[in-house]
Amino acid sequence: MTTTRTTMKAADSAHSAHGILRYTITERVNHWLGALFYVYVLLTGLAFWSPNLFWIATMLGGGETSRYWHPWAGVLFAISMAVMYSHWRQDMRETEADRKWRASMGHYVRNEDQELPPVGRFNYGQKLFFWVMLWAVAALLVSGFGLWNVDLIPWSLRWLRYAAVLVHVVAALITIGAFIIHVYMGTAMVRGGFSSIIRGVVTPAWARTHHRLWYEQQTGQSDARSHK
Repeated sequence: MTTTRTTMKAADSAHSAHGILRYTITERVNHWLGALFYVYVLLTGLAFWSPNLFWIATMLGGGETSRYWHPWAGVLFAISMAVMYSHWRQDMRETEADRKWRASMGHYVRNEDQELPPVGRFNYGQKLFFWVMLWAVAALLVSGFGLWNVDLIPWSLRWLRYAAVLVHVVAALITIGAFIIHVYMGTAMVRGGFSSIIRGVVTPAWARTHHRLWYEQQTGQSDARSHK
């Protein structure tokens, strides 16, 4: 027991000097570019959604400028999401640990992390956010193409135009709700989560507390409590 604790303390000390890499530079750059594109699409989209919000477009260069760049920024955001998928598709698969975590999600909402079962690199809530955004962006891309090129849809199929508007608005509202929750949880609820996507590294203590199975995978250390 003493030897094990000594080994863990030595490993923690070694990792503390540099931290544990959570996000590569490629993942971080893509994340922030995606966030930039999304915020622009969000703001210009709100400007088009209601006349009361058109002042946003005025602040961003005017209606014509916003109308021109809105779809292009949407395409760039979709590309960013595709890159995220290529990076994280394995990590985002649901596991048995996720099902246990989902059953205890109330503890996460109440910020009772010590009561949560251990999880891997991403918890169930983060995976749910990823898949919601991915599918919503796919819906936005398809419906947005129809709105972007509305003249390609013949009048005899005008119901497709109306459907595109409905799908676009609903998918956009879903992403807005998910985005607000994502920002709140990553900044106000889980300390260290926001800085990790900036610096790329986390402390061993943070990794062990919030993503113990991933911590064990990264360090080669195992805690018997993680496997009960």
